[in-house]
Amino acid sequence: MTPSAERPRVEGDREQEIFDATLWVLAESGYDRLTMDAVAARAKASKATLYRRWTNKVSLVIEALQHEKGPNTPPDTGSLRGDLQQVFCGTGGLTDQHTVAQFASVLTAIARDPEFAEAFRRDVVGPKIAVSRQIWERARDRGELRDDVDLDLLEPALAGIVLHRLFVMGQAPDPDTITNVIDQIILPAATRAPATAQTILQTTQKED
Repeated sequence: MTPSAERPRVEGDREQEIFDATLWVLAESGYDRLTMDAVAARAKASKATLYRRWTNKVSLVIEALQHEKGPNTPPDTGSLRGDLQQVFCGTGGLTDQHTVAQFASVLTAIARDPEFAEAFRRDVVGPKIAVSRQIWERARDRGELRDDVDLDLLEPALAGIVLHRLFVMGQAPDPDTITNVIDQIILPAATRAPATAQTILQTTQKED
């Protein structure tokens, strides 16, 4: 029997109870002060059980965050504006207070703990970026975007603006604020200007 086969399995409802306990301790204490002891006590589990399933708190917290609800596939409203609204204003978005609180609880760890930062960016942020990137690429395929748009630069801009307002200026995001940022900053920077009768006439004349 291999060592991996000998390891006790923690799955189903019990696994979710441990994830819930982890996220509760994370929200209450922050990542820096989270301990396996505290999670075990909250989950009414032995610390040995946790360590046999997760080697350290990095792996436990990352897996708990991965199991949080959020969009796993990009919405398809038919427009960049509608898709961005659904992602950022829905469950797991920036108007979700639970999601924002969790992000706040790991900010210092991202700055101070290279192992956690690498895992968080790869396993938690990475899938969210992949969903967002599909939205932008689909908008480009529909012809909504200007030809010179740099997606690497513009794709994270909405989250950056909203999180700056929250953590630096103390202004909690709401759907109206996010929609205003989309309409006044993101779309004007990213999308083609609507064709007017004059521009259509000029294009026709050039083709003739």
